[in-house]
Amino acid sequence: MHDIVQDYYGRQLKSSSDLKTDACCDASAIPNWLKPLLANIHPEVLSRYYGCGLVCPPLLEGCRVLDLGCGSGRDVYLLSQLVGASGEVVGVDMTEEQLQVANQHLNYHVDKFGFNNVTFLHGYIEQLEELNLEPGSFDVIVSNCVVNLSTDKGAVLRGLHRLLKEGGEFYFSDVYADRRIPDALRTDPELVGECLGGALYWNDFLALTESSGFRDSRLMESRPLEVTNPALSARSGSVRYYSATYRLFKLAQLEKDCEDYGQAVVYKGSIPGSPHEFILDERHIIEKGRVFPVCGNTWRMLSETRMGPHFDFIGDFSQHFGLFPGCGREIPFLDGQRQSDGASKQCC
Repeated sequence: MHDIVQDYYGRQLKSSSDLKTDACCDASAIPNWLKPLLANIHPEVLSRYYGCGLVCPPLLEGCRVLDLGCGSGRDVYLLSQLVGASGEVVGVDMTEEQLQVANQHLNYHVDKFGFNNVTFLHGYIEQLEELNLEPGSFDVIVSNCVVNLSTDKGAVLRGLHRLLKEGGEFYFSDVYADRRIPDALRTDPELVGECLGGALYWNDFLALTESSGFRDSRLMESRPLEVTNPALSARSGSVRYYSATYRLFKLAQLEKDCEDYGQAVVYKGSIPGSPHEFILDERHIIEKGRVFPVCGNTWRMLSETRMGPHFDFIGDFSQHFGLFPGCGREIPFLDGQRQSDGASKQCC
């Protein structure tokens, strides 16, 4: 797998226009506030971009950020501007040809930004412990369409969990499948290189995040991927692919399910770029000034992370009311009405 990926991204692809699908190339609209920052990045770096989403969570100023699979450095140089002179961005990639492009234009970006806060490291994202990075030293870790290329996704998640600070987050875009991909597709060089062969079945991904130390994965956005190349589409068969952005928080007290403690939050409207509402994930769009009921996990994601100063918090954990309504689970036991209707009275 490593050889396939290094060959595809290091030697076969010369620019994003060489890709055969839109899986590894962001098709979503670039937000207006990011366009001036992208305009500061060297054209060659931009032309070698192979991501599948935008990995720019809010409130990055002064943060220490790690970019897994940074490639030629587009996202690193974008994040460099967001963390500012007091922050730091470290990029890791295994493809020497890509890192050569990133390092070649380092001085260009130092002159453009007015500071140097970027480091590029050659290494494997499955072996982060070999890079001598201090455990618990990163506020945010990002990855853009790279985990699907990994030979050991569990090792990646465990490694980055070790590097995150308590209250830190992994914010990343990647490709997922609606089913487990057959072995023949997982080793197909073109499908692997196009970010399809290594896509995880979404339910296996959720199980893997929990076993790696993360609980309550939060989906930010998703879109279906259309495999327009006839040959690749034929080889993919009935498998359906999706690009999705998730955020995973490193919080020791997160629970498996969304539990209701009668809590609520009020957004102050103080996060830059979000004066009217804050989007924690696709299900939590919190308007400024509105009392917004939340489960215990959401409460912790807001109060015990860098988002905390931007919210007022109502309630505590002193009283439990069961599962939070509308979170996709319900009590499995029959209530009195269902019993009286004679439903499900069979025994084994």
